[in-house]
Amino acid sequence: MTSSVSSHATRVPAQHPSSQQTAYLPVLPRITLVIGGARSGKSAYAETMIAEASRTNGPRPLYIATAEARDPEMRERISLHRERRGGLWETVEEPLHLAGALVAGGGRAVLVDCLTLWLTNHLLAGRDIAAERERLIATLNALNGPVALIANEVGLGIVPDNALARAFRDEAGLLNQAVARAANRVVFMAAGLPLVMKDAVMKDDSRRNDL
Repeated sequence: MTSSVSSHATRVPAQHPSSQQTAYLPVLPRITLVIGGARSGKSAYAETMIAEASRTNGPRPLYIATAEARDPEMRERISLHRERRGGLWETVEEPLHLAGALVAGGGRAVLVDCLTLWLTNHLLAGRDIAAERERLIATLNALNGPVALIANEVGLGIVPDNALARAFRDEAGLLNQAVARAANRVVFMAAGLPLVMKDAVMKDDSRRNDL
């Protein structure tokens, strides 16, 4: 297990000196899941990955934002994210109909930030979470990509003390598992540092090199 993690870690290119530990792998797979805790560097990592690839190849990337500005604190968070992204991106705000927004992206590089807020919106709206999850996975499997999806890992703490919070934790875990299965690459972020947990692209390259 240790040797596998070390092998992935050595293949991450050197970081830019000015970056905040947001090194990215140069080949964008069709589906990338970037997962981690709050303030772990998920968004900065995924934005850098998509933005750097789009500057050298391809049309303007699409940023699908799922957050809803329900209070002043969330409005401030949204404002800070917009300021950090700059003018490179085309932004679409879509709190519920994520599958449709992905299809409408037209094959461009897409970043979804984030799946966990999208799930929250569906829970608050009383939607069928299983059906929405299946619709999303079916859409991802049909896309040409590349698409990067950001999600929070919320299952590492204590068991919540109320039914709604427990349901949210469970549904978030199921959603993350489903997207991770569909993804070609899964990156776990902690303290701004990326750990590649799954990389089908590297495995495919390795197989070709062995032929």
